[in-house]
Formats: sequence, structure tokens, C-alpha cells
Amino acid sequence: MIHPVILSGGSGTRLWPLSRAALPKQLLPLVSERSMLQETVLRLSGLPDVGTPMVVCGNDHRFLVAEQMQEIGVEHPALLLEPMGRNTAPAVAIAAFALMEQDADAVMLVLPADHLIADTPAFHRAIARAAKAAEAGLLVTFGIQPDAPETGYGYIRRGELLANLDDTYRVGAFVEKPDHATAKTYVKSGDFFWNSGMFVFKAARYLQELEKLRPDILEAARAAWSSRKSDLDFCRLDADAFGACPSDSIDYAVMEKTDAAAVVPVDMGWNDVGSWSSLWQTAATRDDNGNSVRGDVLLEEVSNSYVRAETRMVAAIGVKDIVIVETPDAVLVAHKDQAQQVKKIVERLHTSERDEHISHTRVYRPWGWYEQRDEGARFQVKRIMLKPGAKISLQSHKHRSEHWVVVNGTATVTRGEDIITLHENQSTYIPAGMVHRLENKTDDPLHIVEIQSGSYLGEDDIVRLEDIYKRD
Repeated sequence: MIHPVILSGGSGTRLWPLSRAALPKQLLPLVSERSMLQETVLRLSGLPDVGTPMVVCGNDHRFLVAEQMQEIGVEHPALLLEPMGRNTAPAVAIAAFALMEQDADAVMLVLPADHLIADTPAFHRAIARAAKAAEAGLLVTFGIQPDAPETGYGYIRRGELLANLDDTYRVGAFVEKPDHATAKTYVKSGDFFWNSGMFVFKAARYLQELEKLRPDILEAARAAWSSRKSDLDFCRLDADAFGACPSDSIDYAVMEKTDAAAVVPVDMGWNDVGSWSSLWQTAATRDDNGNSVRGDVLLEEVSNSYVRAETRMVAAIGVKDIVIVETPDAVLVAHKDQAQQVKKIVERLHTSERDEHISHTRVYRPWGWYEQRDEGARFQVKRIMLKPGAKISLQSHKHRSEHWVVVNGTATVTRGEDIITLHENQSTYIPAGMVHRLENKTDDPLHIVEIQSGSYLGEDDIVRLEDIYKRD
């Protein structure tokens, strides 16, 4: 059986302003109505002898990942929580330890959660070839057949053809991102492939090579796994042990050093969706002028551009090769050739201590979401949605009072010692210091408007007394 391990870390800074730290690109519907994570999992449908996916993700994304898995019918996925990012080598080691407890002979299929693959049958055929090589003790990566001299990807040079393995080669060398002239020679030679960052190997074999090549990573990962704790449906790694783990990728830690690396070439319409220009390049449809548009967009004399409107109408006139992305609190305008530089804007937001790179105006919580709608001196207004059966923590605030107005649905409100029911257009007042809770006991979403007032309105002014989601 092949065990999929989905790596869902990272913040996707080059896809700002849509991708934020609290809602990164792998959790967004960038190329379809489903998120990149969901598409990654659904792409495995029809693959014979495939196990339930294991997802490695950050602690802050745990409820979103769990909900997205539930939406596509994945029951009881293994969700491993990283306390902080430590790159792919430790993440895969943790997954290997977990799989070894289920199956000592487990074969891992390691997939980033944010890649696009257009030809699923070709992908499945490549996995079958890679699994056969993994059974022979090899650590296999997928080499993407290049169709252009890309300078944004690393390359793999193939070595000798391996005996008794269909179209599988030893890795001759891993090559860093080349300049354009060098990339042209790579493509022309036919011996170089784009480095996909996807792998197939036995869990035990990976740990064996890691022990030989990077024992420091192995020991830190083993300590983090040994001291893990269960938290609802999540497996929470020990923060101190995992924090002490060196940060390194599979490529640098293992694949570039091992003598057991193999590559399976494949042409499957692959893209790592690393920038807005790559989304334009891989768009399923474009208009007659080569534009990829999404949302309420009006264009006049515009060509070869990517324009995306999330909340408002966006109009553009007389431009070409442009990226325009609109969100409620930020708008990006960039030339397609400069799309890789978006991360510099994110860095400036960080150093300026702004928060537009951290979260959207809509912030997701395990019980639903809230949106910031208005704010001023000593007040702010939020729209809140509670999912069916959800409830916020039993809590109080030291500095703010709250007014709740039910817009749609039925609310059950704990207000001090009282429990009341509110219907559409009804409201209640929660003074500062009062213990309270909002709950939705119905089968329909609950929408309310919350008006906060007081001397301090920060999200950290919450004293949680009881929480079914076990948040600190």
C-alpha cells in the first residue's frame, strides 16, 4: 500500500495579497472551486492500493485543514501538527515515524499541498513506476519534462538507466536554478528535468539515510515524535524538541548526498503555482486577448494579463502583461515579469509591523469566521458566522462590552447565569467582565453583527473559561 503524506506548511508569500500567513495558498481555491490541498488529495482518487492521507501542517491551520478534509469526504485523516516550520526533511521524518507504527514496510508518497497537475493518469503511472523503485530500496523523486528554459526551478540531471525498472534513472546531479542561457542548454540536451519536490520511498529507508547523512535531524525528529500528545483529532508534536531540530529540505539533507537517489521522468502538466504569472500561464481558459480573469472584471484594450477581483468590480484599460489582484484590504498591481518579487512587499509589511500579510478581513476560527466591517475610536463592528452545532468559548473580556444582533438564524446565548434564545432581529448586551458564550444549536449557519466598545479592543482581551476546541 502507498501512504500519501501531504506537506501543507508554508505561507505562499509570492501569492500575496490572496495568500496570507493565516490562510496560505494551499488552503485557497486558486485554480478551481476547491483548495489546492483538496485538489492534491482528490488527485489520488483511482490510484490502486492507496491509504488514507496523512497531512503535516502548522498548528494555526489545523482546524481549516480538518474542515477541508471533511468537505471532500476524507474520514479520519492523520493530522500532524508542527509547532513551527522546520522545512521538509524533519516533517517527512515525523511522518515516517508515524507510518512505521502502522506498517513497518510502509511506502511513502510525499506531495506538497500546493502543486498543480493537469494529467492525473500520467501522474498515477509515474507513481506506479516510482513505487516499484522504492520497493527496490531507492529514494525516488519525480523529474518534470521541461517545456521551456525556466529559471525559477531547480533541475535534475539523469544518470544511468536502472536495470529492471521501467524508465527510471539514477540521479546524476541536482542543479540549482540556472540562468536563462544555461537553462536553454539543459532543455536542449534532454537529460535534465525540473525538480518537482515530490518523492516516493519506504519510510524505513528514508530514516536509514537520514540517520547516515543528518543524524541531528533524525534525533530531534524522534524526540519530537516520542513526546507527542493527542489533541482532539490532531497529533501535536513536542514544541521544545521540534524547535531544536535543524531546518533543512529533503533535497539538501538527503537526496543530494545519498547514493540511492533515483528519478522518474514524467510529463503531466505540472506547475508549483509559485507566482501570479504561473497562475496566468496555467489558466484553463483565457479570453481572445490572452487574459485570465476571475470575479467581476471589466477590461478594455488589455492583453496577456491576470486580473482577479474578490469583492469589488475591477476595471483596467490599455495595459498588457499585468497582474491585478483585489482583496477587501489590499490591491496588488505588478508586471508579470516581476511577479516573483511580491515577497519583497510582504517583507516590507512585516518590517513595518503591519498585518495585511498575516490575515484577511475575514478571519477563520474552528467555530466559523468573523469579518472586520468598521472601526474607530473605542469601537469596532464585526460580522460573525457560527457553523451549525458550533459555539465559541465560554469567556469574558476585561476592557470591552459587546452588543450582538442576530441577522439570520437562531442564537443560544449564555449571559452570566442566564441562557437565552435570540431570533432574527433580536439583540443582547454583554457588559465588560460578564461571562458569556454564543452557540448555534441549529442545522443552519448563524449570522450576527457584533458591536464592540471599550478602551481596548484587541483579540487578546479574552479570558477563556471553557473551550471545546482546546485552544490555549
